[in-house]
Amino acid sequence: MQSPDFWHNQEQAAKVSQQAAEIKREITEWHDLRKQSKELAELAQEAEGSEKSEGKEMQGLTAEIGTELERLQKKYQELEIALLFSGKYDNYPALLAIHAGTGGVDAQDWAQMLLRMYLRYAERQNWQVKILDQQYGNEAGIKSATLEIQGAHAYGKLKGEAGTHRLVRISPFDAEKMRHTSFALAEVLPDLGKVAEIEIKPEDLRIDAFRSSGPGGQSVNTTDSAVRIVHLPTKISVSCQSERSQHQNKERAMQILKAKLHALEELKKQEAKHELRGEYREAKWGSQIRSYVLQPYQMVKDHRTEYETSQVDKVLNGELDEFIEEYLKNIRH
Repeated sequence: MQSPDFWHNQEQAAKVSQQAAEIKREITEWHDLRKQSKELAELAQEAEGSEKSEGKEMQGLTAEIGTELERLQKKYQELEIALLFSGKYDNYPALLAIHAGTGGVDAQDWAQMLLRMYLRYAERQNWQVKILDQQYGNEAGIKSATLEIQGAHAYGKLKGEAGTHRLVRISPFDAEKMRHTSFALAEVLPDLGKVAEIEIKPEDLRIDAFRSSGPGGQSVNTTDSAVRIVHLPTKISVSCQSERSQHQNKERAMQILKAKLHALEELKKQEAKHELRGEYREAKWGSQIRSYVLQPYQMVKDHRTEYETSQVDKVLNGELDEFIEEYLKNIRH
């Protein structure tokens, strides 16, 4: 940050400044915890050795020490989680894509439910979220959506969400009220932005312009500003329609494409093929990382860590901390 040309690239400089502020805050919190713990230990020793502290006075002091100890233990557990983010890209912004899988209109509705779940989780984390692309279903829900998420440890926290999510419920689209199983795929990548140095040959690309999709009304563009780029050798397709101009959407789509190609290169170098984005499997039976059951009972279970809860509504409202922490602890050990 002290480099003379640091602010020449203001976008990159802002990201680095934010990272520096987050690191400084984390260090300060550890120092404060150590200081407060030392003060509490001294208070406990003083109370133990005091002959004057008797009766109600002693009970009150003991209760005060117990309350403070519980608070410090909770703070320690919160800071301990931050130590799990030691991966190369854990403090990068994240690109989260959701794709409807097997299950027709139910799967598209399920994909939209997942989108809402992650938006709520991001809101709880005080992250900044931008919807780069969203393809709506013909009847309900979405076919796919791509989010840009910026905030502390965004990729580090979300990387474990990559994979197939399975929903079991009584379908609201079935007149006979039968129980249906639906699948949706979550894809998570570190957002490398302009940092990703990937050379792409122009002849390997097919670039299409189209009008932004939407449910109707004034929000639907009347010009072909949305952009879809297909990388022909790998068949990877990315879309962006969040910006006002075709040029801006093309530039952002290229950044996402480079992030995906960079991830593929990393996967080739690593024995564990799920560290960056998870193994890309078709969203169907037998490949799910997590199951959400609404009927005949209520349960959310992660099949990698065996962690489960019956609080389905809370999970779908973005309370994912326990699942994410269990996954991070599991891959660390």
